[in-house]
Amino acid sequence: MIYILNIETATKQCSVSVSKNNELVALRELAEENFNHAEKLHVFIAEVVAEAKISLTDLSAVAVSKGPGSYTGLRIGVSTAKGLCYALNIPLIAIDTLQIIAKHIKISDGVIQPMIDARRMEVFTASFNNNYQMIGETKALILEENSFDDIQDVIHFIGDGAEKSETILKDERFVFHSELKYPSAKEMIQLSYDAFVNNKFEDVAYFEPYYLKDFMLTTKK
Repeated sequence: MIYILNIETATKQCSVSVSKNNELVALRELAEENFNHAEKLHVFIAEVVAEAKISLTDLSAVAVSKGPGSYTGLRIGVSTAKGLCYALNIPLIAIDTLQIIAKHIKISDGVIQPMIDARRMEVFTASFNNNYQMIGETKALILEENSFDDIQDVIHFIGDGAEKSETILKDERFVFHSELKYPSAKEMIQLSYDAFVNNKFEDVAYFEPYYLKDFMLTTKK
C-alpha cells in the first residue's frame, strides 16, 4: 500500500489529505483570513491519519506544496513536511502550487491560468495546458489590459487572483472561475502519486520553498 500525506499551506487555506494508492482517504481543510496554519496543521495531520486508520509510520512519503505563495504558509508547511520525512525516514515530494490550483478544473482545450493573489494588482501565475503540463513560465505579474496578448487561445483564470483580474481583463476569450480560490491537498493526490512511482523526491536536508519574490521574506515595520 502506498500512503502519502499531502500538505498544502501556500495560501490562506490550510489543507491536508491522506491518499492510499492514488485514492483520497481523508481530507481536512480550512481557509481563514488570519493564517492559522501553525495552529491547524498538526491537528489536521493527526485527524486525517486517524481517519485513514493508520499511523505515521505507515506513510510511504510526505508531499508538500512548494510555492509560490505566502512566505509564512510555505515555511510552516515545508518545515513540517521535512520534519516528518526526517523522523520517519521517508521521501519528500514537492508539488508546484500553481499546478495544484490548475487541477481544480478540467478543460478540453485552451489554457489554464492559475493565479495567486500577491497584493495590489500583482499575481503569481503560470500557464498550463489541458493535461496540467506547464507551458508558460512561473512569474510575478502586474496585471494590465494587455497582459495575455501573447496567448490567443481561450484562457481559464482560476485562483484567488482571478477575481481581481476580472476587473481588468475584458477579452471574450477570457473565462473566470473566481469561486475556486485556493489550492487543496485533494488536488495533490494524483500529482504526488505520480511523483512517488517515478521516484521524484527532494533532498530533505536542503529543500527550500519556492518563494518566487524576495520581498516575501520581509517583515512589517
